[in-house]
Amino acid sequence: MRRCAFLTMLDPSGFVMDDELAHEPLRALGWQVESVPWQEPEVRWADYEAVVIRSPWDYHAQPDAFLSVLAAIERSGARLENPLDLVRWNLPKTYLRELAARGVATLPTLWRDGLRPGDLERLFDEIGSPEIVVKPVVGAGSVGVHRLDREAARRQADELLAYFAKRPLLAQPLARAVLEEGEYSLFYFNGAHSHTISKTPRDGDFRVQEEYGAEIRRITADAELRAAGQAVLRALGSEPLYARADFVRSNDGDSYWLMELELIEPALYLRMDPEAPARFARALHDRVTGSVTPLS
Repeated sequence: MRRCAFLTMLDPSGFVMDDELAHEPLRALGWQVESVPWQEPEVRWADYEAVVIRSPWDYHAQPDAFLSVLAAIERSGARLENPLDLVRWNLPKTYLRELAARGVATLPTLWRDGLRPGDLERLFDEIGSPEIVVKPVVGAGSVGVHRLDREAARRQADELLAYFAKRPLLAQPLARAVLEEGEYSLFYFNGAHSHTISKTPRDGDFRVQEEYGAEIRRITADAELRAAGQAVLRALGSEPLYARADFVRSNDGDSYWLMELELIEPALYLRMDPEAPARFARALHDRVTGSVTPLS
């Protein structure tokens, strides 16, 4: 049996994970899969033919340590998916700026190295929106994300200035469609579209993670949304083992904006499509072995 490690976290409590759904399809293809926390000391990575980054959702608290572990995995000779160079590129959200320069329609964004007194008011003026969202450039799971109107910005000014004093951030207009119809996630395995979901926040919230009570539904992506996803993959210029492209309808309603392109540890929502676990398993198997098994 080939050995594969799914990279995860020491304490998964409070998170919804379904990566285990891919274990049986991989076993049928001759793989033994183990879940290994990325913080686990003295792991013999060379014992694994492949290490797949799956649910290390606490890495953003120690990004340098996380990258060091990934570098050790690559040095061991194990195949790391997605590879380290792609992880390094995708870790800071500045990749959105690069994709925008390549013609991808992204949510309009301002970039700052940190916040100083008076900066918040200027962000509202520059963005030209009554509500904005402020995020750390390196982050995950909505940690450090703030939805603000001018009054909330005044109330939280001290907290925000302290948090972002030496932390790079990005600011965007609130995408109204997130509240009205939710966010859309398209999943790709080896560049082939697998499935699509919508994520709608609960009343009074704007976060679309299910840990915050969002409603998750499997949907059929319309032609325009599928085309937007393909445009992102073309701009990326490579076909990673897995990719999740998160979109929201633009504020003028005429197109879709890319919110995030998740290439490090996206939840793949395998449970939302009965064929998705097998598609993922075949994609990994084909990638490692070089065989040609069509993805349905």
